[in-house]
Amino acid sequence: MTSPATREAPVTVRVFTQRFSSTPRGARLARRLALHQLDRWRIPYGSEASDAAALLVAELAANAVTHGRVPGRDFELTLAYTPGLRIRIDVSDTRGERRSAATTRGPLDEGGRGLLLVEALASRWAVLDRVPVGKTVRAELDLAVP
Repeated sequence: MTSPATREAPVTVRVFTQRFSSTPRGARLARRLALHQLDRWRIPYGSEASDAAALLVAELAANAVTHGRVPGRDFELTLAYTPGLRIRIDVSDTRGERRSAATTRGPLDEGGRGLLLVEALASRWAVLDRVPVGKTVRAELDLAVP
């Protein structure tokens, strides 16, 4: 007796990778290009997924520029989109010794809340080693299946 063959729909993961200068201008450009790429992948501007991804890219890119900057080195943004399932956002910098962590801040502290935002928006996030040097902060957004 043989089991019936089941057909699964092929899943194509779409990937976008770009390096940016480790400057505030590079961080802004990363956010803008991420939104443009998501729109090309049919995740429209202003949608819940697009807005959440924009905030995640903005925060992770700002952190890479502010805390992960090494003079003369760029940071890298990678977006991976699995249609209908998830968006993965990777921001890599070349400073491996400074690890990111969400910390509780006092009400009068001026900074340090960015990764709390990442934790609230992302389905999951992690800090990974980057070979040969540096680190990657990865945030994933699970997409609601209609």
